[in-house]
Amino acid sequence: MKIILLKDVKGTGKAGEIKEVADGYARNCLIKKGLAEEATSVKVNSLNIKKDAQVFHKQEEIKALKEEAKRLNGEKITVKIKCGENGRVFGSITSKEIAEVLNEKGFSVDKKKILLKDAIKSVGEFTVEVKFLPDAVAKIKVEVVSL
Repeated sequence: MKIILLKDVKGTGKAGEIKEVADGYARNCLIKKGLAEEATSVKVNSLNIKKDAQVFHKQEEIKALKEEAKRLNGEKITVKIKCGENGRVFGSITSKEIAEVLNEKGFSVDKKKILLKDAIKSVGEFTVEVKFLPDAVAKIKVEVVSL
């Protein structure tokens, strides 16, 4: 019997797959527990349409992330930090502070996407990478100035 799995079933397959299983296993176990449904032509077509829609939305999301990376590339931001005598910095600039400044400028960037080798602990200008996707990386200039 052909079935469409509604949930992941260990040893059988993952959700959304069409599988051929024994009639008894399908009726008495999978369908009864709500793990699968019988694969009729209407349900198979519906599943194919859903998969196509998911692929389309994923491609649109990737395209939007690449556009955001292009728009952000080369941007220059200024972050202020409290300094003492001799230019000594109190604390450090982390990815969280950089993300907040970018969000104020109108870019939607998560702090986890900002790649810092170490926290910035001095005044000056630094190049920081923002990784949206493995192939969509933007480089921004972060200027740290004292208050």
